[in-house]
Amino acid sequence: MRSPRALLIVAALLLAPLATARASEPPPPTPVSLGIPLSDVLLIGGTVAPGPVAGKAAIWNVSTGKPGYLNAMDPATGASLVSAPLEGADSGYAVTATPDGSIYVGTYSNGHLYRWRPGMGDTVEDLGRPVASENYIWSLTSDEQGNVYGGTFPGGKLFRYDATTGAVRDYGQAVHGQPYIRSIAYADGKVYAGTNPDAHLAELDPATGAVTEIPSPPGIPDIRNLAIYDLAARAGKLYARFSTAYPAPLCVFDLATRTWTDQIPAAHGLDISPVGDNGELYLIQQGELKRYDPATKALTGTGLTFTGRIQNARAIGWAELGLPDYPGKSIVGTLWRGELFRYNPQTGKSSIIQSAVRREPIEILSVAGGKQSAYAGGFLNGGVSVVNPQTGTATFNRFSQTEALLEASDGRVWIGNYPEARVYSYDPRQPWSSPEYSPGPPGTPDNPRLAVNLKADQQMRARALVEVDGKIAIGTVPEGDRLGGALAIHDPKTGTTHTFRNVVQDESIFGLAADHGIVYGGTSITGGLSTTPPTRAEGTVFAWDVRHSRKLWETPIAGAGTVSSVAIGPDGLLWGVAGKTIFAVDTLRGRLKRRFDVGSTTAGGDIVATRDALYAGIDGTKLYKLTPWQRTPPAVWLTEANRRIAVQGDHQLLVTTGAQLFRIDLNR
Repeated sequence: MRSPRALLIVAALLLAPLATARASEPPPPTPVSLGIPLSDVLLIGGTVAPGPVAGKAAIWNVSTGKPGYLNAMDPATGASLVSAPLEGADSGYAVTATPDGSIYVGTYSNGHLYRWRPGMGDTVEDLGRPVASENYIWSLTSDEQGNVYGGTFPGGKLFRYDATTGAVRDYGQAVHGQPYIRSIAYADGKVYAGTNPDAHLAELDPATGAVTEIPSPPGIPDIRNLAIYDLAARAGKLYARFSTAYPAPLCVFDLATRTWTDQIPAAHGLDISPVGDNGELYLIQQGELKRYDPATKALTGTGLTFTGRIQNARAIGWAELGLPDYPGKSIVGTLWRGELFRYNPQTGKSSIIQSAVRREPIEILSVAGGKQSAYAGGFLNGGVSVVNPQTGTATFNRFSQTEALLEASDGRVWIGNYPEARVYSYDPRQPWSSPEYSPGPPGTPDNPRLAVNLKADQQMRARALVEVDGKIAIGTVPEGDRLGGALAIHDPKTGTTHTFRNVVQDESIFGLAADHGIVYGGTSITGGLSTTPPTRAEGTVFAWDVRHSRKLWETPIAGAGTVSSVAIGPDGLLWGVAGKTIFAVDTLRGRLKRRFDVGSTTAGGDIVATRDALYAGIDGTKLYKLTPWQRTPPAVWLTEANRRIAVQGDHQLLVTTGAQLFRIDLNR
């Protein structure tokens, strides 16, 4: 039942003279830039190969940005040797070297193939999109003639680029029903591809186009909702890692005998080194650089250990460094934040240094206002920044991809993360110290502190957060090729979390609001991957009684697959954005009270409420202001690019576009 206070507010607003209200509407304010609060290094794909200095190896990596960059680094000093923009692409996992010294990059967002050749300096050739239907090139490899093979998304295709003629051969989908070619390798005239969301291993004959599937290892009986995340061909063997970006079994397949011969547990990936002079290779396993002998299957530690949550190699190979304590060839590589590691097998000397790869702005994925500070969370690179909303001064903290932020009534900040739908509690009055991503001085208490991990509930993204009666409600998106998000209620006082899967059957939770012990949610028909076929046609809004742990009602929004955001308006109604639609329902039974179809696309945005109005983002380019007495479709309030919106205090809006944060001062 609606509270007496809410009823009084509704009555007062309905009695307000419509003409007077509109006549007194002030002109829209001008957004004030608060700058770019998040920036960092993120290395994705890479390899160790000859560099621009003749006779010397370089570490090649793609760094994320707008655009992404192809970087070559000196493994002895970390200095930048090449920094070439990949115009039109955000980044790329796919990097391969060919015998003529060329470096090829396959990118995501535009699905293009780029090439660097010796003598090109800080420039690359854009070879275009090899397969017109594909906008992600996830993996690349090459053969002895310099031909390049790639794997794609969303078609799960294999292609060959002829380095001599520039001709492309499209081999089609490697494994029926598998939209991702996540990994690829070449050996002895055959191309090997690993798929996702199910972990199939396919062998392609490039001459005939015939594909043969290799049975999965005995230790991997169920390949559903797995990926062959990494794949490498080394000296007659395939090394295939079954899982995700996190430690998982690395399985060894003998190409001559066609049998699986070994399984290395808890391998970090994302690559392993080429074989050394004695047939050995190196990989990161259980947080340490290890030497692996394929003949004896022995793993030997090197003493070079890695800390933090992410410990995989973004490139790894051999190089001569010419440094004291590093005679002959050393193992060199890079980590995700631009660190360069090296190890010399003769002396046992090792070190980790920071490379000179430059920091790039990070797209803002989440934003929240607080009593004094604003908070911004990053996409992909991750990170959380504490921002002064008046000056734009920002303190950046390294962290994982941040899906949602919330300042609670006690001043603590709650951070919803990807992956594993983790939620952390952060006290901004104390020093930041994350042992997983950005540790403080020794002895500094963990801050943020992990409060919730919903991996066991098969959840991946903590997409929405709201406070309800001193508890934290979490709305999530599932992992893998699954449907059905969850609503989790966490009690900070007891540390307990109660999780309710499929509050709305087969739908993820994208937005949350709360009022008087009731949580209201907006849902989406989408699942963990964009390829997960939905079972329902419409997103919904719902009400959940926290005290009695039960759903009160559920209302579908016709014509919209996603309700991206919800808010309790000053009129006591539950307002939401669903694609191009702004709507309102009553909170008692969920009956539709208002519906305004104002947009032109299905790209819905956020809706937020202040004491006397609501503000909604539509089409990613328009902001609408709605008053509680609104009966007719609202006009555009501001034409302003926007992705996320939050309220700062009760007289400011925070609006994000790309990596930039803006403040809009509302007339009081």
